[in-house]
Amino acid sequence: MFNALLAAMLLQAAAAAPDACTAVAPPPAGMSGWASPRPLDAGRTAKRATMLTPGVAVSARLSSTRDVRYAVRPEKPGGSVSYGGVFAFTVATPGRYRVALASGAWIDVLANGKPATSVAHGHGPACTGIRKMVDFDLTAGRYVLQVTGNGTADLPLMVAKLPA
Repeated sequence: MFNALLAAMLLQAAAAAPDACTAVAPPPAGMSGWASPRPLDAGRTAKRATMLTPGVAVSARLSSTRDVRYAVRPEKPGGSVSYGGVFAFTVATPGRYRVALASGAWIDVLANGKPATSVAHGHGPACTGIRKMVDFDLTAGRYVLQVTGNGTADLPLMVAKLPA
């Protein structure tokens, strides 16, 4: 599913720009798992959040926004025709963690029910399939990742600890 989605994204980019990608580029350092995502259904509530493993990419199947109950109202919740989901992940080693997405969907990382502050935002490297990257300095503990405002039900994403 991810490879088909990535191929479609690359073809769309190629049609839009004459010198666009003709092959998939490797992901950035610390994100090698991006190249081999596993399918996963997103949770619809924080209590039933789907667990992510840092360093493992997923091809997430999101739900209609109207069916998701977020722990904290997202800053940008998306419209009634958008998609979202709720995930959780555990940080064992404190450090800088990156959330990478194949779209421009909105994300919130929650620590103890409060939004964590991002420390960097950016676009993924050309031809990797990563459109958006948001970094957070996180301590050990459990976090909730809320995804909102995605245009489709399918979303490749990954949480990864960045190399020091």
